[in-house]
Amino acid sequence: MDASDAAELIRAGVSPGPATWADLGCGRGTFTAALASLLGPGSRVLAVDRDARALRDLERNVAGGAHGVDVVTARADLRRLDAVAELRGATLDGALFANALHFLADPAAPLSHIAGLLAPGGRVLVVEYDDRPASPWVPNPLPLSRLNSVVATAGLAAPREIGRRPSAYRGTMYCARLDRR
Repeated sequence: MDASDAAELIRAGVSPGPATWADLGCGRGTFTAALASLLGPGSRVLAVDRDARALRDLERNVAGGAHGVDVVTARADLRRLDAVAELRGATLDGALFANALHFLADPAAPLSHIAGLLAPGGRVLVVEYDDRPASPWVPNPLPLSRLNSVVATAGLAAPREIGRRPSAYRGTMYCARLDRR
């Protein structure tokens, strides 16, 4: 998947900026670039990942003004978002977890943390695999049918599917929008 495919998957959940978003579990930045292209000039994206090498790749390819968007990176584990200095006291218009929550045994914890940082009208977008068994690459599948129970205690409204596409790696990928309650 390239950034334009990623943008099509999340487009219905992203209003043009200026806005402040976080891309949590950003990897090398495919969805960071997609988000930047949709938000546009004057926006800010905080890209968070625990993989320093992936963040260096992202910085080379996306950070520093992609589409007039201020993209900054922070190295952190999604299980410890409280340790991300750039998130302390932050107010986010949105957050994106793209192919990241399936690495966590407890995806509710980071969703709850981020829900507490959302501005009124803020939202979380979750991109995950549907119809895919566990594997070394997707150790904790999070199908859309399970996402509803995961967010029940996170301070977020029930998920609404806003995008779907076939996955190159089996099954399908969905994008769900979770609004702040």
